[in-house]
Amino acid sequence: MTQKGLRRVLPSQRVDAIACEHVDRIFESKNRTVQALNDVTITVKKGELFGLLGPNGAGKTTLIKILTTLLLPTSGKAHVYGYDVTRDENKIRPIINMVSGGEYSGYGLLTVRENLWMFSQFYGIPGKEANQRIKTLMERLGIANMGDRKIRTLSTGERQRVSIIRAFMTEPQVVFLDEPTLGLDVETARLIRRFIQEWLEKDSERTVLLTTHYMMEADELCSRIAIINEGKIVALDTPSGLKNMVKKEISLNIEIFPEIKVDWLNNLDGVIGFNSKDAGGNLSLRVVVEHDAAVGEVLAGINQHGGKISYLNKEEPTLEDVFLKLTGRGLE
Repeated sequence: MTQKGLRRVLPSQRVDAIACEHVDRIFESKNRTVQALNDVTITVKKGELFGLLGPNGAGKTTLIKILTTLLLPTSGKAHVYGYDVTRDENKIRPIINMVSGGEYSGYGLLTVRENLWMFSQFYGIPGKEANQRIKTLMERLGIANMGDRKIRTLSTGERQRVSIIRAFMTEPQVVFLDEPTLGLDVETARLIRRFIQEWLEKDSERTVLLTTHYMMEADELCSRIAIINEGKIVALDTPSGLKNMVKKEISLNIEIFPEIKVDWLNNLDGVIGFNSKDAGGNLSLRVVVEHDAAVGEVLAGINQHGGKISYLNKEEPTLEDVFLKLTGRGLE
């Protein structure tokens, strides 16, 4: 029996910023069938900066296209702020935005200010408010003096700052950043990372999903990280939790001259994974091994294949080592 004048108040159900349940995406053509996403299940809480790491072709961009309503899942469910991506695109699009690294956003014949104004009107932002947002963001991102320059005259870093402003001036609730610092100089990349952190701190409901090839960037920014490989989520944890996965392994950084082939590492006992990069005729090699005995095998193999070691260092585990352990290869 309920007393008069009293009522029971139930707590409102907390809606996550992003929720994917068993999402598959299959692309079919005459010659082959490709499963770009395979049973992807992730949850991103409001206020979180969530990282998605994976090599090219792992499914990162496909997942972002589904979450931004540009592509339908083949099966499974995906929601943004509680809205279904398959039927609520008109509710999702006003509360999200996206920035991709390396994209040429805007019209080259228009000035920076004209481009930003045009995009603000696409979103129906009142004129006075649009001008104020543009002014504030241009100052914050260090291009306040570039308003009258045409987009085509800007450097890569300057154009990316304009893209960041275009996305954030709409005051979205969820922002998808697909390699936002790709190919940028150190100063511009640092400025953009700092801006993203400050933007999140101002409102606990704001959320960012970030993909990046830069492990340091993911480690610095993300509260949690999912690693995706061949369409599957193979790990999901905090950066420190992920690095604990390789705490017992040995991580080696090796500089070799001249550059040699290292495919033989795939067949070497005790090698968990490796990543190699050209270093101007020399070779930069990172190897994760299971035990000390494997270290000797790696060094002996380098010598047998005609390489000489100019630098060797054992390092603390990194996110790159986690990725090498889970996939056997680097991000590139």
